[in-house]
This record gives sequence, C-alpha cells and structure tokens, in this order.
Amino acid sequence: MTTGKKIDVDKIDLEELGEKAVENPGLVSFAHSIGGAAIKPTDVGKVKGRAMAAMQEQTDEQLKLLYEQMQTIARQAKEIKLRIRVSERIYLAKMGFEPIIGKVYFLYEKEQQEVLSMISPEEWGSRMPFDAWLASVKLRSDHTWEIIEAGDL
Repeated sequence: MTTGKKIDVDKIDLEELGEKAVENPGLVSFAHSIGGAAIKPTDVGKVKGRAMAAMQEQTDEQLKLLYEQMQTIARQAKEIKLRIRVSERIYLAKMGFEPIIGKVYFLYEKEQQEVLSMISPEEWGSRMPFDAWLASVKLRSDHTWEIIEAGDL
C-alpha cells in the first residue's frame, strides 16, 4: 500500500523528532513518545496500605478460628478432668454390683461414705436411706463415668 510518494530523507529533521521521544524509554515513568499510552504512576502507599489491610483481615480471621478451636479443646479438657475426678470418686465408693457400660447409676452419700446404687432418688421416695444424692452417672465404654445430672456433687 504505497502511495507512490517518496520520502526525502534529507528533509527529515532528526532533532525535532528527538524532542518528541526519549533516548531510553524503559527508564522513564511517563509515555516516551507523543503518541504513546499514558502511564500513570501508582501511589505505592495506597497499594501497600490495601495489601496490609487484606493481610490483617485474613490473619485476624485465622487467629479467631484458632482461638475458637483452643476454647473447644480447653472445654473438652475440663470435661475429661471432671470425668476423671468423678470416676475416681465412684471407684472409691461402696458398690455392691458390677456396673454395666451405658447404664445410668446414682451416687449417694451416707455417713460421709459415697455409695453407688442402681436405684434413683425418685424410686427411693421418702424412704431414701442416704444423706444426700450426689449425681446421676453413666458408665462409658472407656470405663470413665459421665455425669448425667449433678446433685450435691
């Protein structure tokens, strides 16, 4: 697609063209020629600020999740410690039978001695031979005792 016009190289003003472009275009932070795309410098502070805000939000969420998990673990540890204490008390209590896993039993106190019974306080009614009902407990498969309902424990 030539128009047939010849370019006269002698008539080209190289100095004028040099003023319209830069020598090392890769080193400037603006368009290097008149027809070049506009280059807007970014505000580095804004970019870093947004990145820091996103990082803070993400790490705060992760820390919150870890804190909730720690609370759950701490609660479970307290429950296990309580089961251990109750289990030790039950195994030191007077027991006239062999407990069955999964069954509910009743821990009483009589004359400062703890007693495990198969009979509930409701079944005893007013004839209850114990000084106090301490708890309703269930034997778990790991042979610890779970408190179903606490009385004077």
